[in-house]
Amino acid sequence: MRFLPVLKRQMVIGAMAGACGLLFAASGQVTDLRKQLAAAEEDKDQPAAIELCHRILESAPRDQEVWETLVRAQIATTDYDRCVTSLDAWEKAAATRRPAIIDELRGDVAAAREQYDSAERYWRAYLAASPKAVDVIDKLADRLELTERWRDALDLRTRALAVADNAQERIARATIYLKFHDWDKALADAERANALDAADSRVKELYPKFESLRRFLPRIKALDQQIAKSLPAPLLDQAQLLMGAGWPDLALKNCEQAMKLAPSMARARIQTGAALLGLNRVDDAAKLKVSHDLVRDKNGLVDDEILKTLGARDTEIAQKPGSAEAFVNRAKTLRRLNQNLLALLDAQMAMNLDPHSAAACFQAAHALDGLGQVKQALAYVQKAAELDPNDPVTWYYRGLLEAGRADFEGAINSQTRSLQLRESYVALAEREKWERQTGRITEADSDAGRLQQLHQP
Repeated sequence: MRFLPVLKRQMVIGAMAGACGLLFAASGQVTDLRKQLAAAEEDKDQPAAIELCHRILESAPRDQEVWETLVRAQIATTDYDRCVTSLDAWEKAAATRRPAIIDELRGDVAAAREQYDSAERYWRAYLAASPKAVDVIDKLADRLELTERWRDALDLRTRALAVADNAQERIARATIYLKFHDWDKALADAERANALDAADSRVKELYPKFESLRRFLPRIKALDQQIAKSLPAPLLDQAQLLMGAGWPDLALKNCEQAMKLAPSMARARIQTGAALLGLNRVDDAAKLKVSHDLVRDKNGLVDDEILKTLGARDTEIAQKPGSAEAFVNRAKTLRRLNQNLLALLDAQMAMNLDPHSAAACFQAAHALDGLGQVKQALAYVQKAAELDPNDPVTWYYRGLLEAGRADFEGAINSQTRSLQLRESYVALAEREKWERQTGRITEADSDAGRLQQLHQP
């Protein structure tokens, strides 16, 4: 029976050899799977990458790189529930050696779900463990900028620059310096960014705007001193310069501050609306009753002279709050900017102050006409004509509105009344047109002859 120990040794050796064979086979299979995973990542085939990661993790449950690849692929496919499941499983597999990058990924998932407070908390936790992780610093800084926590965002951008001084970080910090009106530091960072990488897409987009800002800088800096006195006019003057330099976001902050200082100031409202329109925030401008057809030049600027006039109208109202004429004057200026709703409000205020104001009724009619409410406009211009029957312009405009409602008889009579008060080419042309339209050829020919005489030099 001496052969039994020998037989046992042979059996053990055989079992060990079989196990080693299985291990070598499994190892070879995992190697193949890793090659396939690399190919899937290169092809950006996220579903394939997810499946391959799961298969590899069956044999290598603590492979941190594969776990990270899995979660990032699930984020890319917006499968956030499975992301959380994977992160929980990863933490469990890691046991006491929990990778810090899990916090970054949990933050990414939370941000994708718009759970921004949680995202910030996870990103900050990751940065506590990896303080030089520039990509996470940038994500957190971006979030702080969106919520206008500029001081904290500036600190983070400076922290990122201490790790990696590159064009992207420089131009990002430059834009934050602008929020503090720290013009020189902003321009210095922009110059540095351009020197580091003028071909960077963000630098190419923003550097010309910084150069434009430089041209306006002496006047902008001079106004900073006046702004410190909390006066709305310097804020708006500077906002106009910032708009001209191509920075509507900076202009908007000035305008919003001016509106807080002087809520009833129409100039502040108009410039705020212009800045919002410059940022394509049409709905937000509409909330201020500033319409999308605000008269602006090709650069999005409202004319300086009209703004000055509007500011003078604001001052007139502030000095004479009970004056109907002051509100009528501002309504006229607002109509020059195509702001008929605001003009109507001023006209209505004027009528409340003076129910017998023909000028207020006339402005209300114009504003309503501009808003497409012709029937109501006609009622107001008729009232204006009753209150001041000796104004030829009122009768002329009344004729236009009557013609617009196909009341050609009324239009002819109104233009006749206008001409009796003062002869004008436009009123005569209107009357001749509707006389011909209604078959009054003799009268129309007579008016045509007189028009030819008036047209001659």
